[in-house]
Amino acid sequence: MRKKVFVLAFLVCGVCSFAAAQSDAHAGTVDFNDLKPTEIMTPIFSEILVIPIPQGFVVASERTHNDFYINEMVLKGETIDHWSQMITQTGRKGLSSRPNVSPEGYINAIAGEFKRRCPDTYSSKRIGDITVSSHDRFIAWASCGTMNYGGYAHSESTLFICIKGTEDYCTVQWSERGPASSQTLVYDDAKWSERLKKLSPVKTVSRAPAATTPPAGPVDQK
Repeated sequence: MRKKVFVLAFLVCGVCSFAAAQSDAHAGTVDFNDLKPTEIMTPIFSEILVIPIPQGFVVASERTHNDFYINEMVLKGETIDHWSQMITQTGRKGLSSRPNVSPEGYINAIAGEFKRRCPDTYSSKRIGDITVSSHDRFIAWASCGTMNYGGYAHSESTLFICIKGTEDYCTVQWSERGPASSQTLVYDDAKWSERLKKLSPVKTVSRAPAATTPPAGPVDQK
């Protein structure tokens, strides 16, 4: 998903509706002593995105371009160009101040690009939306039965979690690639609900102005 996600996020300026959210968020600044050994904390502009470390994943790419940040993790042994699963963290600087942008609209724009790439095999699902500790969230799933991206035909599905931070927007995306299909993919509730459960502790916290922020990455990979 490397270049795809990077380009898609630039297309998002705030559109209308698509999917939904859940999980736990807390406002305020982060106390790193409260972080669990299995959490990864990623400084993204004025926010810190804290997510559980999914077992078997390693950071493969991280970069910032102007107001956009992206961090991609793949399964051990896979590469940024050839992967079966990928977890992506993204951020858009200052987007929370735009009244015409919502987490729902942000994900809708990305999902719309999915649909453009595979109009005949596109499918999507709403999952839920909620506001927790003043942070709006939106969770959705979208897929392509056949996507000719990256030099070969494959299917691709992504679970999106979008969080409106105090100043910036952040997303966590769990993607999966498989054999190309001429039919739309059916949402596997057991599989994706389990993955959502693993990511559900995700939260954003504002960076303390004078605080020294540790580098992005796992707290402990043991």
